[in-house]
Order: sequence, then C-alpha cells, then structure tokens
Amino acid sequence: MREAEETTRRRIADALRAEPATPSTLAARFELTAEAVLDHLEHVARSVEGDGERLLVAPPTCRECGFDGFEELLNRPSRCPDCKAESVTEPTFTVE
Repeated sequence: MREAEETTRRRIADALRAEPATPSTLAARFELTAEAVLDHLEHVARSVEGDGERLLVAPPTCRECGFDGFEELLNRPSRCPDCKAESVTEPTFTVE
C-alpha cells in the first residue's frame, strides 16, 4: 500500500472519530471523489476493528417514502428500490 493512501485513510478515520460525515463531506475535505472515499472506508472499517473500534453507518434514507433498508451500506444509492424516487440521502459514517 502506498504511504499516501495510508495517510489519507488515517486522516479519514481521525475525522470520523471527531464527528460523523457523509462521503461527499469527506470527499470535499480531503479533495477526493466520493467513490474514492467509499473505497477508503472499506479499509478504514477493517483497520479500526484491530484497534477495538468500529465504523458505524447511518444508512441512506429515501426522502419520499422513508425506506432505509439498503443492503449495501458502503454505497451511495441513486434511487430508492421501494418507490424508485431519486431523492435518497447519503449514508453517514462515524468511528467509535
């Protein structure tokens, strides 16, 4: 693993220890794409477990019908599988 990625992942984990954040928020803060943030979060989840912590996820929610049963939490859904609305919030992550 490259040192730069390792540092970015460490910085993302530290940011999530301080306060919950969405992929878009983290992407803007660390000058990454939201997809790159989600990739880093997969690695952050594994690394914080070794430290006795957990990556917690508040799931995305449909603003139209309230559906929040998305199966893949490390993802940014584009629409609701229940009502097909495209008004879906992003998941929110935190490390505890």
